[in-house]
Formats: sequence, structure tokens, C-alpha cells
Amino acid sequence: MKKRVELSSYCQIISAISTAVMCGVFAYILKQPDNEWAVCVFGAVIILLFLSTLFFMPLSISINKEYLSVNRPLRIKSIPLSDISEVRLCAPTMGAKRICGSGGWFGWYGWFHERDLGKYFAYYGKASDCFLVTLKDGKNYMLGCKDAPEMVEAISEMTENG
Repeated sequence: MKKRVELSSYCQIISAISTAVMCGVFAYILKQPDNEWAVCVFGAVIILLFLSTLFFMPLSISINKEYLSVNRPLRIKSIPLSDISEVRLCAPTMGAKRICGSGGWFGWYGWFHERDLGKYFAYYGKASDCFLVTLKDGKNYMLGCKDAPEMVEAISEMTENG
């Protein structure tokens, strides 16, 4: 089973505006005389930001007999089903604090902390599509995809039968 990660309207707006602003600033810097260092520095920052997005932005969540996978543009994060102790629907709260990651630019991904849940790594596009995966070693992942209840049910069945 494979389900797409859909970005919220907030994510789409933040992503579009941020990208447009970065491109606009870069175009402005390019037009300035004798600013080669600024072009290099700002160009490097833009490249690093987009590379981090390509490494972490979730595209879809899939499950097979062995793994729960977060499919990203350049890498796949695979979690063995045998390592999962619990999975449940759970939306992140407004009180979630970002430790390091994206808070809406092409999705939510990175380390977050909430009072009730503790620290977790997030990969989702809409808060309403989220579920929490707890591993046997205590690590938590906040994942999100379209039809999250169906995905939670499939993960639960696979971990019970596995």
C-alpha cells in the first residue's frame, strides 16, 4: 500500500512565497556590481536549502511485508515493521516546538518536541493527516499521508501478524 503526502494550503503558500522571495533576492544581487562574494554566498545558501528539501520532504508513505517507508525525492527512510511497538492516529498540536527542521516549507520534516509526546521526527504535509509511530526503542515518528486511518489500520495488521 502506498499513500501520497498532500501539502496543506499553508505549506503551498509558504513554499511558493519563500521560493519567489529567494529567487527575487538572488536576481537583485546578480544585478549589483562588484558583488561576486554575495552571489556565491547566497547561491550556496539557496542550493543547501533546496538540497535539504530534496533529502527530507516526504512524497508518500508506503508499507510492505517488511518495512514502513517514507518516500522522499532522494532517499527512502525505511522502518522495519518488527521495530514498531505502536501506531495510532495523532495530530501534532499547536504547542509543538521545532528543534531543527521545516515548519511548512514543502511540508513539515525534522525534529520536533511536544509536552505530551516528547521528541519526534516528523514527515508530513497536513496536520490532519497524521499518525504517530512509536518504536520499541522509544523513538517516535509523526507521519502523515492521505487516508491516514487506512494506513494506520494496515500498519497495525502487519505488525500484529508479523
